Amino acid sequence: MIKKILVGIDDSKYAENAAEYGFKLAESLNAQLGLVHIVENMVMPNSGSADTILGVPMMGLNNPNELEIIDAQTEISENLLERTAKKFAGKLQVTHFNEYGPTVDGIINCATEFKADLIILGTHHRSGFDRLLMGNVAEDVLRHSKIPVLVVPFVE
Repeated sequence: MIKKILVGIDDSKYAENAAEYGFKLAESLNAQLGLVHIVENMVMPNSGSADTILGVPMMGLNNPNELEIIDAQTEISENLLERTAKKFAGKLQVTHFNEYGPTVDGIINCATEFKADLIILGTHHRSGFDRLLMGNVAEDVLRHSKIPVLVVPFVE
């Protein structure tokens, strides 16, 4: 019996398609729905310039500090979750999860915390070299999840 569905989203048409499917399924099953967006850790150089004499990075005034970056990422993530819920939720009550870290681990941890019976994800249909470089979140969640995972294809 499916009573709780967790839908993983990012800011792509693939995730939006999966979210729409997840909301419709949750409504038809009278299930609770959780939305999760994972913010991957960002690696940034110290600054764009270096002291050419000493060869050390110079901290400039234009270099945003780490807290500003985290705040901006959090705001973008929260806006995405709210925008998706507003677009598809209707009368469904939605639980939001905004996590930091590796995407696959974050989705699986949120599913455990939410006590989800099903995870729904979209797929980017990456293949070849692109898949080697970028990986495939849906495939990794399928491999590591202890609950069923539904991957919703996107057809253009």
